[in-house]
Amino acid sequence: MNGLDDSIRSFRRIEEGRLRIEREESAPFVAVDPAGLEIEVAADAAARLVIVHREAADTPVNVRIRLQEKARLTLTEVFLAPATVEMNLKQAAHSASRITTLQLAGADAAYRTELDGGQAESVLHGLFLVGGNEHGSVRLHTAHNVADCRSESLVKGVAGGTATGRFEGLVYVAPDAQRTDAQQQSRNVLLSDTARIDTLPQLEIYADDVKCSHGATVGRMDDEAILYMRQRGLSEAAARRLQLEGFAADVVRHCGIEPLCETLMEAVAEKMNEL
Repeated sequence: MNGLDDSIRSFRRIEEGRLRIEREESAPFVAVDPAGLEIEVAADAAARLVIVHREAADTPVNVRIRLQEKARLTLTEVFLAPATVEMNLKQAAHSASRITTLQLAGADAAYRTELDGGQAESVLHGLFLVGGNEHGSVRLHTAHNVADCRSESLVKGVAGGTATGRFEGLVYVAPDAQRTDAQQQSRNVLLSDTARIDTLPQLEIYADDVKCSHGATVGRMDDEAILYMRQRGLSEAAARRLQLEGFAADVVRHCGIEPLCETLMEAVAEKMNEL
């Protein structure tokens, strides 16, 4: 993807698999095909990070991230080839993470977030697009270990051909984690009779003063919306493609790096044409 190469060319490469961020950084960091990665963001520091999986990985990739008090991290992870990634994120008080995960190839991505300090916040938006006989999955485990933390997740999936997808999401609320605010949603679209997506959102709550919700849908494209667009001159194929791109856009545009967001939307459009 030449467009992606252009978008990340000016980013600072992480070569050693380990990085400590001491201050607020303006230029994004990028790691391409890491075998493993350890990131620490110091107190009051902030950074943007992009992880790109270009080549199929034979072994799982372990990513460990620690956010100190009031640290902020915006992370975008892009799968262009099959890979298995296990990410562990630990957050101290008043820290904030924003994760966008985008699978354009069959992959297995697991994100475990530990909210260990009050007023910590975690937001994750994910999208997997699978066709042919590909399999894509996103697994989330978000642990509210202390009071007054917030988490939000929205994972969308699109499957065509004989592809399969899977979402597993668990929000855990510890006994003393009062005033937790946790929202989890899974939205999925099937493009053929032979495609399948399984979705399993779960809540495990041991505190009584919480605001938690979860939901999941698996369905077909909106025929009424397609008909509406066709009545205004679009072909059926163009109408379906436009609807799918709109379905994906509210995930991709959370990536937090504007030129990269546009490049990723172009990549999504290319992938849609293959489904």
